[in-house]
Amino acid sequence: MGKSATTREGAFGLAWTALWRREVVRFLRQRSRVIGALGTPLVFWIILGAGLGRSLSVPGVDSMTYLEFSFPAALLTILMFTAIFSTFSIIEDRHAGFMQGVIVSPSPRHAIALGKVCGGVTLAVGQAALFLALAPTAGIALDLPRIAATLAALTLTAFALTSFGAWLAWRMESTQGFHAVMNLLLMPMLVLSGGFFPAGGSATWLRAAMAANPLSYCVALLRASLYFGSDTPHTAPPGGVGLSIGICVGFAAIIFLLFTRAVSRDAAAAVN
Repeated sequence: MGKSATTREGAFGLAWTALWRREVVRFLRQRSRVIGALGTPLVFWIILGAGLGRSLSVPGVDSMTYLEFSFPAALLTILMFTAIFSTFSIIEDRHAGFMQGVIVSPSPRHAIALGKVCGGVTLAVGQAALFLALAPTAGIALDLPRIAATLAALTLTAFALTSFGAWLAWRMESTQGFHAVMNLLLMPMLVLSGGFFPAGGSATWLRAAMAANPLSYCVALLRASLYFGSDTPHTAPPGGVGLSIGICVGFAAIIFLLFTRAVSRDAAAAVN
């Protein structure tokens, strides 16, 4: 019994570590992905901040520039782009026959799902952490507690987004179709996350859509983390930090379970 449990634990660790390492090594060999995932949000953040900085203001916070207000949205955009690019590999691996070999192996199905997701999370958080170093240029002072809190929020958000991308990619046959679906679903969720404009000045139906969007709570959590220890009310998430954490954790858990279930179902069909 003890030997069996040890064998299962060993198979779990071997499977998820191998898939995680494969994602990281593949990324390091494709430098264009670094430029695309990190450069695109940076350029948009600078252009939007410079272009809209004097045209828009945050209600009730005259001292906050648009660059500072949209900084959490830039972090979220980096996580989202990285999640999209990293989950492309699922479709490519299926076409190459690699994924078929993985799912019929004795590896635990949840280890396969966890390895793919953790690989994407590592890449996303790593790139977002580099961008986080620009926070002082936007007027956001950083210290160790704020950096630790922000990295924790980034990890949770990256886990949710990568699981979401992996779940969709697992059901797709082509990268073109996957890209179209991701743009259709994730771009509106990104725009309506509250990172680019506050919900307070929006139409009623738009505020309702933003309240139903789980990424709104991810952005609120990122904003609260960037100002951790501050008592300024405009940085507090609507409903409190506990609500944002609860919704982000619930969103990540549900999506990861859906992805794990899809992997298990296809593995069972392939074996039988």
